[in-house]
Amino acid sequence: MTGAGAPQGPDAAWVVLETPVDPARLAAICGDLERLYRINPFLEFASWQQDAPDRFRAEVLNHSNAQRSVMMARVTRTSDRAFRVDYQEGLKKSTRFEIQPAPSGSRLTITDEYGPVGAGAQDAAVDRSLHAWGVALKSYLERDRRWGGLPLYRWAMDRVWLPMKPAARRITFLVLVIALADVLLIALGFAIYWLEFGR
Repeated sequence: MTGAGAPQGPDAAWVVLETPVDPARLAAICGDLERLYRINPFLEFASWQQDAPDRFRAEVLNHSNAQRSVMMARVTRTSDRAFRVDYQEGLKKSTRFEIQPAPSGSRLTITDEYGPVGAGAQDAAVDRSLHAWGVALKSYLERDRRWGGLPLYRWAMDRVWLPMKPAARRITFLVLVIALADVLLIALGFAIYWLEFGR
């Protein structure tokens, strides 16, 4: 990720990530708003309702600032590769997504725009998950590019992995790593046994 070419603004935060995924594929992934927001590792969703392509409502706990909120938002598409999500309530006014071609694939800029930020309660409501969201999205795109051709991979990611709570994903990942290590150790034990037995 890089800050090069990032938009400037007095009350804005942004993250820029480059990925080998081509712009058309990246636009398709970003077009699925529920998937896009669930990739954020700090957001825990109680519900997601999208009655129209340009509107959604989500009840969410943001672990980056310990705030529970209801996101009611409208989507405005400015082009095939750029759109803005405007929030009806809260300190954050909008989030913009802009995709541009890059020499190695494509570049995605995510910009959060805020109203004037004051001290105290308002300052505590600032969403601090943007950088982590960018990191998680970059990892998601890299895994999708590498493993997306495998049968059921994308189905499992979209229907099983992303709907899980972020903490459940971390625990599941650790369990899978430990299970894989157990299998490898058992296989190593059998290999040593058969080598010794064959002497």
